[in-house]
Amino acid sequence: MKHKNQLTPRSRFGFLQDSRFANNPALVILISFVLLILAGAILLTLPISSKTNEVTPFINALFTATSASCVTGLATYDTYEHFSIFGQVVIMFLIQLGGLGIVTLTSFFYLVIGKKMGLRTAHLARESVNSDEHLNTSHLIKTVMIATFCTELIGALLLLGVFVPEYGGYGVFMSVFFAVSAYCNAGFDLLGIAQPGSSLITMQHHVGLNLTLCGLIIFGGLGFIVWQDLYNYRKKRKLMLHTKVVLLITGLLLLTGWIGTLLLEWDNPNTLGNMPVGQKILHGFVQSVTVRTAGFDSIGQAGMTKMGKLLSLMLMFIGAAPGSTAGGIKLTTFVVLLMTVLSVSRGENETVLFHRRIDKSVVYRSFTVMVMGAVLCCITAGVLIVTGSSESELDALFEAVSAFATVGLTVGPTANADTISKLVMIFTMLFGRVGPVAFALSLSIKGTTDRKKVLPEGRIWVG
Repeated sequence: MKHKNQLTPRSRFGFLQDSRFANNPALVILISFVLLILAGAILLTLPISSKTNEVTPFINALFTATSASCVTGLATYDTYEHFSIFGQVVIMFLIQLGGLGIVTLTSFFYLVIGKKMGLRTAHLARESVNSDEHLNTSHLIKTVMIATFCTELIGALLLLGVFVPEYGGYGVFMSVFFAVSAYCNAGFDLLGIAQPGSSLITMQHHVGLNLTLCGLIIFGGLGFIVWQDLYNYRKKRKLMLHTKVVLLITGLLLLTGWIGTLLLEWDNPNTLGNMPVGQKILHGFVQSVTVRTAGFDSIGQAGMTKMGKLLSLMLMFIGAAPGSTAGGIKLTTFVVLLMTVLSVSRGENETVLFHRRIDKSVVYRSFTVMVMGAVLCCITAGVLIVTGSSESELDALFEAVSAFATVGLTVGPTANADTISKLVMIFTMLFGRVGPVAFALSLSIKGTTDRKKVLPEGRIWVG
């Protein structure tokens, strides 16, 4: 006989086991982010969260909480200058929770206490890390958590040598904060202690700091599925197609951004122009890494050439790997669309990648994510222009893509944003972190039922 307080399999996750939510895991993930943002906003409005012990306006607290939870990095305040230690800790935890996802963390602690996940819980956990039924969900969740905390710990230890000699005890907290922010591709920093709003610009000379942050950013952007596949390689001696694509395209995009930044900004006195050759090469690489959703600024984005901004904008929109802490439409989406275009131009009816046929449902979802992201970026940019937050169309689009792709690099409009612009950017950041994936998942769920329907063929001419 069960004790009256004993949890039944259906009640262990509370409302998550309700059929209305369990049948739409994307909705559960969205709700978890909304609740996290609201909780963070409330905490950040408290007087204890600001250095002046004053109440932070709710719209600014909401913007900051959204940016942290969605691991973006756009900010209406300098994090060090405005927020107290308590507020900075809140932001760090929002970054950590938002980077991994509430569902991932819940699933992990569920496993830690020795409870076996039910089918619905396992399905929800798979969706939270962009996994599928062919992978061991429990093992993947454990891998995610262990790899995350170990990587952040190593990163923090490496950063101690940078910050502790300069800032003493506070340098320990700075090291942990930076490790979490970099690994989660968030872009929040505490270097306002040296110069408000400077990001990494005041640390351009420190090679160790910049390379450590780049390592954390890249590792966090590869994706949880890639980690597990690389870990299992010693047993299988074979990599999944997904892993091959992610590793290859990550390298190509990093190289493209690196070379492109050097070519376009080499003589620009506002960015790389006044640096020694060694620093130019270093910060060309840092820019290529951070622009792919991390958001740390080491060269001053506002001073970039128009072509430099356009290159960064495109790299931001593509982003990093799915199932990672990064944003954007995801590089796999970009590759599927690119290969679809090449296949169609060759007169082929199937999308082929590495001699493998890509299912049409994946192509449809990729196209949906890309179009929805592009449309939202254009709308957000339009709002920034209409409200006067940005006088430049390119800067407005740069800021909109930075919000959607959860990058956090800014060329100015965020600092000038009014309430309407902030609300629109809050939605854009949330949609960028959850929306494209959520909509793609919803389409895939609906697609399994729609295949049973037989509809008459319609003819339409395109091109």
